[in-house]
Amino acid sequence: MDKKSVSSVILRRLPTYLSYLKTLPAGTQYISATGIAKALSLGEVSVRKDLSAICDIGRPKIGYSVSELTVIIESFLGYDRMDTAIIAGAGKLGRALLDYSGFCEYGLSLVAAFDSEPSLWGKTEKGKAILDIAQMPSFCRENQVHVGIIAVPADSAQAICNQMATYGIRAIMNFAPVHLHAPPEVLVKNENIAISLAQLCKSAARI
Repeated sequence: MDKKSVSSVILRRLPTYLSYLKTLPAGTQYISATGIAKALSLGEVSVRKDLSAICDIGRPKIGYSVSELTVIIESFLGYDRMDTAIIAGAGKLGRALLDYSGFCEYGLSLVAAFDSEPSLWGKTEKGKAILDIAQMPSFCRENQVHVGIIAVPADSAQAICNQMATYGIRAIMNFAPVHLHAPPEVLVKNENIAISLAQLCKSAARI
């Protein structure tokens, strides 16, 4: 199944399904669409439609093989192929992201961070490199980096985004508190932690 034939809504939900499958107790062989829907507070019909868009392994009264479905979703999303990523900004957030090992489960290897502050250059606690931001262009090209994470102050974020686009990076996750713009061929996901947390708190207050 071609990704382009699958809606963006389904593409956004597939990682959630994958995360849930990986939390199931060891030895769980099958899971039903009903079980997935209930666990994730989603509609059963939506879950069935989403999964049928990428596979046909569901069986009546049995459900989906957990191991098969996990492999199918990982392959469809490209998680079985490791992508190399870098981070611009080696403050507390940047270093925490750089040393987080969980990204590997989703086909992403964070290999280095870059910063303009010399006192930050060196290695993290887990041995990841923090380099001069002036080295970012050559590093990206030499290592065929296509994924970038921005964790710099808001007033520097757009300039970094512009630079990343010229270095061959095609997907950017932005943690700076500003909405970024990029060329059409570069995908940017703006993630404002403060806004997300505020929305969560407001939603919790209504419960």
